[in-house]
Amino acid sequence: MEDTLVVIPTYNEKDNVRGIAAAVHQHAPHVHILFVDDNSPDGTGVILDELAADHPAIHVLHRRDKGGLGPAYVAGFRWALERSYDYVFEMDADFSHDPADIPRFLAAAAEADLVLGSRYIGGIRIINWPLARLILSKAAAIYVRLITGMPFSDPTGGYKCYRRNILEAVSLDHITSNGYAFQIEMCHFAWINGFHITEIPITFEERRSGVSKMNSAIVFEALLTVWKLWFRAGLRRRPPRRPNPRSIVA
Repeated sequence: MEDTLVVIPTYNEKDNVRGIAAAVHQHAPHVHILFVDDNSPDGTGVILDELAADHPAIHVLHRRDKGGLGPAYVAGFRWALERSYDYVFEMDADFSHDPADIPRFLAAAAEADLVLGSRYIGGIRIINWPLARLILSKAAAIYVRLITGMPFSDPTGGYKCYRRNILEAVSLDHITSNGYAFQIEMCHFAWINGFHITEIPITFEERRSGVSKMNSAIVFEALLTVWKLWFRAGLRRRPPRRPNPRSIVA
């Protein structure tokens, strides 16, 4: 699994980063971790530098300003593509994503280009969310499906595993969304271009410490981005009949 990189964006996550790094390596000892820190004022970056100095499988990418979730992941993807990683994860720093699921993602990625962690397969698997947040998330999934045609139960989720071929195919310069919109945009690119995508069930737990980054601007961006993706796809609501030739699935 030394060909696997877990990308974890951080902003003011000083109480979480040591624990999440330890948990990742407890369940997947051979993966590498890349923390992408947006110049956290709480000292997160200093802690990350200490972790990286002590552990050769932990890396840190410092960004000058708080630029948002999407650009942080894009920076992490570029870093991964410059190196020999074949599998690249998205994961939150706040323990809302369980590192114990990493081996299940990798098993699914043996037969898929993109593995989505779904909170809604076979029921709702969310702990400690208020009802309003749950309704917003479920409504977003329905909204995305109605407009784009994507048949996934959780297109806005942030726990994913990409194979390298997708990240090589996408024009990262044109991925400018944040938050929900970023997750939708990356998923839509893979789907509308014929890559093979699968979903696996995960349990999502509300962050243990720190403050959620969700706000109304992120929601509004997602509402607009869905329409942009539909127009960008030429109003198509389905992928090509044949798989993308770069897909691992024949």
